[in-house]
Amino acid sequence: MILFLGFADPLRRNLDPSVINTSRPPRAESTGMFSTVFTDLWLSPFAHGEALHHDDAFVVTVNPDLSENSRLMVLETPDGKVSVALTPAMATAGGLKPTENLSETMFRRKLAQAGITLHGADYLFAYLDKDKSELLREATGNGIRQLAAQDEEAFAAFRASSSEQDMDDAYVELDHWAVFGAFVDGRLVCAASMYPWNDSTVADLGVLTLPSHRGQGHARRVVRAICRHAAGLGYEPQYRCQLDNAASSVLAESAGLTLFGKWDVVSLDSAA
Repeated sequence: MILFLGFADPLRRNLDPSVINTSRPPRAESTGMFSTVFTDLWLSPFAHGEALHHDDAFVVTVNPDLSENSRLMVLETPDGKVSVALTPAMATAGGLKPTENLSETMFRRKLAQAGITLHGADYLFAYLDKDKSELLREATGNGIRQLAAQDEEAFAAFRASSSEQDMDDAYVELDHWAVFGAFVDGRLVCAASMYPWNDSTVADLGVLTLPSHRGQGHARRVVRAICRHAAGLGYEPQYRCQLDNAASSVLAESAGLTLFGKWDVVSLDSAA
């Protein structure tokens, strides 16, 4: 089954900056495999359609089945290969022709000349099969549990102790598909929520820790707990963060996730 990407709620989620910041990029090495569910979701749009350009480093595919919101997407994998999928209308708007010997630099120049802008890339993280198996064998630690409607008061207090910007960026909500939290002395100090990405069996997550409790490992434990819950139900956890959010990249790695690639999409404010 081919899965085409659109937007699920916010375009991106800022994930919890609860560890010491670092300027190093996330590790890209892999000694295992991602699930086919996850790879099919992310690679299908780039593998179906007419190849406008193809070489070892750069691929452009015209895919007429992309949705309006995902009419142009760029995926860069850790091996340095850059893949582009775009609709015929976007190819025309960008002045892209099948006979051209494109490079990534030329492609981006043409987008700029046409007034086509991208939103800004996110890192994509997921569990390798071997790491997910280890996750499923792990027990949930004390003080961490799934949240439900009866936790409304605790979640309201958590929200009140967080800035509006943090809540908007993390997009953690009590009514999401799955919600987990960490409690200290009866107080909710860290929460993560998930929803199925684009109606698939990939579950996208966000996490937020109160400023007073950051750097204590709560986010890592909550992320692993909610990911274990999702994986146990047959879903593939997905973690996204902006390229400049180094702390979130470190959190992803500490939670056992592996970098899959960098994904960008046409901006909602793009001229075409």
